Amino acid sequence: MPIANAMRVAFNRGLDLVKIAPQAVPPVCKVMDYGKFRFEQAKREKEARKNQHVVDIKEVQLSVGIGIHDYNVKLGHAKRFIGDGDKVKVSVRFRGREMAHTSLGQELLLKFAEECADIAVVEKAPKLEGRQMLLFLAPKPAKAEKAEKSAKAPREKREAADPAAKPSTVEPSTAEPSEK
Repeated sequence: MPIANAMRVAFNRGLDLVKIAPQAVPPVCKVMDYGKFRFEQAKREKEARKNQHVVDIKEVQLSVGIGIHDYNVKLGHAKRFIGDGDKVKVSVRFRGREMAHTSLGQELLLKFAEECADIAVVEKAPKLEGRQMLLFLAPKPAKAEKAEKSAKAPREKREAADPAAKPSTVEPSTAEPSEK
């Protein structure tokens, strides 16, 4: 359709003639209310920004000789950060002669990653950078978590329906009963 005819049609309808694909041959145009189109586009962009989640990187610092209670506190912090949807950078700083025992730091980081395995995946394996060994953990993808939950759900339903089919968690005692 010639441009003059298209402009006349748009004017008669009280709308605008907007080029959709100006690079195409011939250019593609559309008759629409341009003000309404811009308003809806801005509204969609605002909604997208509102639903967007910025992933932060939180850091948890450990040392080779960390105590069990301190370790558990740091583990709890990391799990909370991961639960909030943030990535966690776990670092072990080596001081002085600890540099001769970097394997201890690597074992500590691998143990830390193993204990977070139910909610996180290892994004970067432990790597020595100068006097620090770093490990990056990221939250498990939502699809994998849903798949795990859906796999557990049918088993739980079967167990609820038929308690006899539920596997016994009580192990038989090897000691003989004592007489009183």
